[in-house]
Amino acid sequence: MGLESEIYAALDSAFENATVNVTNESHLHAGHAGDDGSGESHWHVSITAKEFNEMSRVARHRAVHGALGPAIMDRLHALALDLKALE
Repeated sequence: MGLESEIYAALDSAFENATVNVTNESHLHAGHAGDDGSGESHWHVSITAKEFNEMSRVARHRAVHGALGPAIMDRLHALALDLKALE
């Protein structure tokens, strides 16, 4: 399973009935700092989830980082997050 699939699976199981989009943006950073040559270093994740309704922006970010866990987080150089509450 590739890293994109791992990220999606972890987030999809952590946030029930959420809309999860995972985009690999590593190609935009080729040759820059943090590019490890794997093609899997820079990611953009957007999630719309009911769980975010009562959370602050910081709490939402912590929830995503927790859902990904160290096994995935340690393999990322950059993670851009767009996290919205499902009204």
